[in-house]
Amino acid sequence: MTWTLEETWRITKPAVANREGLVASQHYEASAVGAEILKAGGNAVDAAVATSFALGVVEPWMSGLGGCGYMMVLDAGSGDCHAVDFHTRAPLALDPADYPVEADGGEDDDLFGWPLVRGDRNVQGPLSIAVPTQAAGMAAALERFGTMPLAEALAPAIDLAKRGLKVDWHTTLRIALEARGLAAYQTSRDHFLPEGLPAASVDQGDLAILENDALVASLERLRDAGLEDFYHGDLARLLVADLEEAGSRVGFEDLQRCEAPITPALSATYRGAGINVPPGLNAGPTLIDALSRLAASWDGQGTAPGASALEAWADTLFSAYHHRLSTMGWGSGQGSTTHLCAVDGKGNMVALTQTLLSVFGSRVMLPRTGLLMNNGVMWFDPRPGRPNSLAPGRQPLSNMCPTIVTGSPAGNVALGASGGRRIFPAIFQLVSLLVDYGMTLEEAFHTPRIDVSGGDLVTVDTRLDPQVREALTGRWPTVELPPSVISSYACPNAVQDLDGIKHGAAFVTSPSSAVAAA
Repeated sequence: MTWTLEETWRITKPAVANREGLVASQHYEASAVGAEILKAGGNAVDAAVATSFALGVVEPWMSGLGGCGYMMVLDAGSGDCHAVDFHTRAPLALDPADYPVEADGGEDDDLFGWPLVRGDRNVQGPLSIAVPTQAAGMAAALERFGTMPLAEALAPAIDLAKRGLKVDWHTTLRIALEARGLAAYQTSRDHFLPEGLPAASVDQGDLAILENDALVASLERLRDAGLEDFYHGDLARLLVADLEEAGSRVGFEDLQRCEAPITPALSATYRGAGINVPPGLNAGPTLIDALSRLAASWDGQGTAPGASALEAWADTLFSAYHHRLSTMGWGSGQGSTTHLCAVDGKGNMVALTQTLLSVFGSRVMLPRTGLLMNNGVMWFDPRPGRPNSLAPGRQPLSNMCPTIVTGSPAGNVALGASGGRRIFPAIFQLVSLLVDYGMTLEEAFHTPRIDVSGGDLVTVDTRLDPQVREALTGRWPTVELPPSVISSYACPNAVQDLDGIKHGAAFVTSPSSAVAAA
């Protein structure tokens, strides 16, 4: 007898609605932190900053003070959108000669499939570390747009750090998938791989805890001395000592020069809706480019996307990605991640994407500070003479795409995602679902999507109608994959303000993502 295994689960995650405000993130504990800040009278930026700090504790493999990001802020009173740019830079002492491409070819097995560099030193380890800018971004946002002191925004993260990281099955899965890399660095190995094996709980009702006293001390130092201490004070000196001992090129001058400029958003219109993204070396300009191409080539039709819509999406994504990868980077003069969104009772909004880049970033945890460090050097193309090639002190081309949509049929929406090169295609399709089809946030988040992210392949959600899948297969090489915990279609979160009612939606198939209500 022949047996065919067929998955029959149907996973849903309802949207949440209220008038007082919401926070959506990739971890329920961090979302709850933000909601409590809103209840205490904080605004959307206060809630986002507190949620950001909390995410670095409860989801350390995705983001934290060793990372970087972008924040979009909507002022509901004026309607103005601003971007906080705390994207990373290569160390001033970086030497491109330290990253020789292997002569026998091959590609790295991480996010981008760059030509293989000797020893994977651009992907993991001390030479993959770029300048940590997260603290600068939070400081700039809180000073310009927040209402609460830093101590209040940091307090929940400190409490979570004192408790320690809960080792549920999802935490064990994440550690196990990166165990080989973590095992190469002593502090990472000691923390995440006790007794040489991925941390795990025997009883899911009585979870094991991973304690990180050094991280607690770092957070308390920032609470007492301010976020500037990360770049100019005692914490900066501890960071540099750790980095130098590890063999990183990030030095004290890199920290002292770190800044997080706040600029007006890069804005455009798509079928009457305002599209607001961060300018510079991220996926925001590519999103605007793609929506412009879609508006010029496809009129939009029906109540739900059919074969013509999916083909138009794929065509647009192929052309937009070709333009992005062939032209964008510092040389052209253009400008494992987590995403959170917040909206307060007044309608102020935040879309914040922050990252270590790969899962666990460089895989290097610093012993004196307890921080996992990014592997931002991997964003650069290791081949010389290209728009995004390695160079000291330069910003790389990133995939982050926090977006605020204004004046659409769905009202105002803050959205974004994690997922590397899959981020922008996901946001592009969600904007189309909200604007072209007038879907609710819940409907849009449960609608199957495709992914086109730089190669010649279309990844197709198995839940799409067979006619749609056949149309796509007839034009491009395709692979069909179902949605999963670690998604092939990015991991979006969003909040919405529609006629005074706030709605929030979280990445549907994640066991941890959630919306929390004020």
